[in-house]
Amino acid sequence: MTTVVSLRISEIFYSLQGETSTVGLPTVFIRLTGCPLRCNYCDTEYAFSGGEKWTLADIIQEVQRYDTAYVTVTGGEPLAQPACLPLLVELLDKGYTVSLETSGALDVSAVDPRVVKVLDLKTPSSGEMQRNLYGNIQYLTGQDQVKFVIATEADYAWSKQQLLEHGLAQRCQVLFSPVMGVMSPTELADSILRDQLPVRFQIQLHKYLWDDARGK
Repeated sequence: MTTVVSLRISEIFYSLQGETSTVGLPTVFIRLTGCPLRCNYCDTEYAFSGGEKWTLADIIQEVQRYDTAYVTVTGGEPLAQPACLPLLVELLDKGYTVSLETSGALDVSAVDPRVVKVLDLKTPSSGEMQRNLYGNIQYLTGQDQVKFVIATEADYAWSKQQLLEHGLAQRCQVLFSPVMGVMSPTELADSILRDQLPVRFQIQLHKYLWDDARGK
């Protein structure tokens, strides 16, 4: 008897990628429901619960409605659902360029190496810094990215320390992002330039365009 794999999904939508190295590219987003973390600056609390169950076949069918090569699996925390792993493989086998946005609090060792991992190391102001699983860093490659969401000067100093201590810029791409409405983008940009950090400054493009975490 064949087991039907399903996941609880908050939403599937098509928008411009607002962050990471593919910013600006039309992308299908699959937002999985549920997250074991409660970051102070979270902008997707609506994905903590609810959602609807979708089979893998139904998810793929919905993704194929859109003419794009890019799919982002996000949350919540997508790896909190074990069936996230076969979903990633299914998308990859269909020829998509797949990125996974994960908190960094869950083990990424079983993620298919073809997936672009975007690992969000939690800064002090998140209130969840103690959940960071630093062993995940060893599984990052040049295609992957580490993101630091920065709300305060203390967050910036801590992020800079992690960048240097773990040699992140030599392992993968590093993203520094201000918390919108809390940290001044100009202030963060000036700090990066002052300290000559080998990181990519980014803002959440979708919020500037549509003032919404979903993009459009």
